[in-house]
Amino acid sequence: MWTRSFLILHGVENRRPAGHWQHELAMDLRERGEQVFYPQLPETDRPKLADWTDAIRAELALMRGEKIVLCHSLACAAWMHLAAADAASSNPASADRVLLVSPPGPEAYDWDVIAGFSTTGMDLAGLRLAGHSVRLACSDNDPYCADGAAEQYGRPLGCEVDLLPGDGHITFTDGYGRWPSALAWCLDETERLTPNH
Repeated sequence: MWTRSFLILHGVENRRPAGHWQHELAMDLRERGEQVFYPQLPETDRPKLADWTDAIRAELALMRGEKIVLCHSLACAAWMHLAAADAASSNPASADRVLLVSPPGPEAYDWDVIAGFSTTGMDLAGLRLAGHSVRLACSDNDPYCADGAAEQYGRPLGCEVDLLPGDGHITFTDGYGRWPSALAWCLDETERLTPNH
């Protein structure tokens, strides 16, 4: 019987490459005997919000025990939309713990490929993203969130924020292959996300 399970959700144009921190995290958790779901979301180059939220719900239905979700980039926006839909239908939060990493800012949605995921105008303060705790990890120079995710999302969501100075979009090319503090947070929610350098 699983006491907890993990769902790792990638962003646009991400094919779960080996070396990326999410791929390495999935492998590290599985090596520890944890139940891990790391799906390839549909049409990753031209995603549709409804398709992604449907796929995420299907994965959530398979999870057992404490549900821990880790979102990177566009998956953060998909999770916010899923939470908003749950609130509108009076459903409880879909996860116990959530980690948001590098959510895109309003200007990112000028790109037509992801425009349908826009969080502009969303009542972030009214969202219940998790039943227990939400943490945001972001940098202060993310090219996809010019105003900074800490200000754009951390404050209105009222969540814990771990700022990783100068670390861009927190991807493999930003130095985020294996990310020890992400693994530590998975195993213990009191752990903080720290830079990989």
